[in-house]
Amino acid sequence: MSVDATGSPSLPSSISLPERSQRSDPRALSNLPEILSCLSALQSEETEHSRALTELLNAREPILQSLNRLNSLIPHFDSLLHDASLLSDKVTNTAKTAERVGGRVRSLDDEMGRVREAGDRVGQVMDLKSSLAELQSSINNQDWEAATRHCARAMSLPLEVISGPFAETSVPTSESHLPPAETLQEARENLLTIFRRNFEQASRSRDSNATSRFFKLFPAIGWEDEGLEAYASFVIDLVRVRAPASAKTSSPLYYITALTALFESIALIIDQHQPVVEKYYGPGKMRYVAKRLLSECDRVVKGIIEGWEEERTMKRKLVDVANNPPIPLYSPINRRSPASMNPDESTVDPREIDKVLSELAGMIGRWSLFKKFLIESLSDDIPNPHGQENECPDSEEHAVAAHDTTYINSTESLGLFDWLTNTYYIPLEVWYTRTSIDKAHRLSTTDVSQLPPTTTTPDDVFYILKIVTSRLLSTGSPEGVKSTFEQLRDVMEQDYVGIIKKKLDDVYRTGSSGAVSRGEKAERDNRVAFIIMLNDLDISSSHLERLMRDLSGNQTINQHFIEQNQRAIKNHLSAFSNLVSKLRSTLRLGIEQMFNQLMRPKLRTLISDVYKDISYVLDDDAYSTAEYQDTVRKRFIKAWESLVDGYKDTFTESNYRLIFGLTLDVILRPWEKFIITLKFTELGAVRFDRDLRSITAYLASQTAFGDAREKFVRIQQISTLLNLDNEEDVEEFYNSSGITWKLSSIEARAIAGLKL
Repeated sequence: MSVDATGSPSLPSSISLPERSQRSDPRALSNLPEILSCLSALQSEETEHSRALTELLNAREPILQSLNRLNSLIPHFDSLLHDASLLSDKVTNTAKTAERVGGRVRSLDDEMGRVREAGDRVGQVMDLKSSLAELQSSINNQDWEAATRHCARAMSLPLEVISGPFAETSVPTSESHLPPAETLQEARENLLTIFRRNFEQASRSRDSNATSRFFKLFPAIGWEDEGLEAYASFVIDLVRVRAPASAKTSSPLYYITALTALFESIALIIDQHQPVVEKYYGPGKMRYVAKRLLSECDRVVKGIIEGWEEERTMKRKLVDVANNPPIPLYSPINRRSPASMNPDESTVDPREIDKVLSELAGMIGRWSLFKKFLIESLSDDIPNPHGQENECPDSEEHAVAAHDTTYINSTESLGLFDWLTNTYYIPLEVWYTRTSIDKAHRLSTTDVSQLPPTTTTPDDVFYILKIVTSRLLSTGSPEGVKSTFEQLRDVMEQDYVGIIKKKLDDVYRTGSSGAVSRGEKAERDNRVAFIIMLNDLDISSSHLERLMRDLSGNQTINQHFIEQNQRAIKNHLSAFSNLVSKLRSTLRLGIEQMFNQLMRPKLRTLISDVYKDISYVLDDDAYSTAEYQDTVRKRFIKAWESLVDGYKDTFTESNYRLIFGLTLDVILRPWEKFIITLKFTELGAVRFDRDLRSITAYLASQTAFGDAREKFVRIQQISTLLNLDNEEDVEEFYNSSGITWKLSSIEARAIAGLKL
């Protein structure tokens, strides 16, 4: 039993009194059934109340036992409360005592700290006073290393000590009455003047020991920038006294040699002096010296480029090239025949442009190599604070900082060489390529002594293209490579592939009138001319693939481009190599055109001619006769040789493979349809299989690429089904044979139905 909020006892939660049933008022009952029903309900309610009271009495005993146990614990709780109160009083008194003692200790610690601070301050002021005195004594004795040590010692003291009131009253003497801060600054400025004067004297006399001696003293007394400035002036003088190239300006190597000497001298200085600068001034400080060197480099480069532009009359050449663009064959403004055009008529000599381009590429390439050297040499000046690579969130930012090229991008030389690339190199290179391609077309000849026959055009064009692309990569200019490759792609599509396409279109257009009178000879000449140009396209695609592969694997990219640009350059090469698909697309269209015009009409009756009067309903005698005569194989070989006569020897292997595949594709479907119209006995099916295998073996022997057997898979499966035993179920064989079927199950059943 428990007690509720009002203090009265309440029943346990597990015991519940029965609800009072809804019954009628006994006084309102009027008949016997209602009275009996009400009496029964009252009896049931009485029973429920009796059960609830019994459960309540049974649950009272455990509750009383629990209350008695709780009452027995009350004395123990009172004792614990008393002990806790005593302990709290003791701890409170102890804490108050500790707080009083701790406060006094902290006060003593503060006083001792102030005493120590005062002692340190006195010691620092004494160090300052002695350092300044010894500094002045070393200056008077011209002991510059000792003066530097004493000055650095004085500068290492905190500013609040040097400028503090205690130092200002304690340090000044009768000889030096200025405050210590002013005395120190005056001594530093005095040392700077002395060091700078002695450094300049040593640099003029080329005394390397004295130069190094004074150079390393500047940063110790806080004149780091001034020391770097003096050092930069010194190394600039080393560049200025370089002797000019002794060759004549008319020499094609004069300006390249001049730039090479300039860049090599600067690179040598950076390579030799960088360890010295980093040792005494810290990592990254060589960039300031390099920036000063590059400013001198800008002056020299500008003079060299202006001299080159004037000596080579580049402005006139550029105007001549613009006024004399190459006129491709079959151009609307080119009304003369190719044979009547003299390739040497042009007012601009391509050989002269080629020389200028080689010289220009050499000059731009020297700058790119020099720029690459600067980036790679000075990129390691910034240390990685994490000591690891690519393992921290800041690794990418560190990589960007390590390759900071601001000091190069701000140079005038960079703009000058970009201007040379865009103004002269790219237009002249594109003009030279177009002119060379046009010349190759006009001077094209066919070497009839070799098989397969080709013209000289592919070899000439891709020889020039190899020279041009190799020269382009040697410039080391990412922007120039991108722009030039885009224009070269257009040139190749229009002036090379486009001209070959027009030649293909003109073969039968120009030769059709003569074909009426000359008959087979004209048709044969036109066919050979068409095949030769298709061979040119095949050779061209092979040349281009090999050229792009060689250039991508060439060390030129690694030598002339920094690592960040190498992937982009290879992507440009890959984009240019997409021209291979253009060549092959044109080649396939040409082969399909020739096939449709010359070969497809002859194939329409080939199968019917081969199987004329042939029956595969054979008995033993007929089988022996067919075996002896071997008519199908002989007819097919004769028809095939007549069909491919003049093609196999004149086509390249790749082109013949295309024409071979087209031919088989055209004849195989009608062949299958023709087979379905035949009937076969058991011996006839065997004869058909032997005929098919002999034809397949013959075709396979005519090529080196093994496509014939793959083409005949469906017909070979037809032969397999025809040669099944009569008692063998076709459906079961189709599903359980393990053959990769090219025929559907419906087709298999239809073929099996051809047997008699």
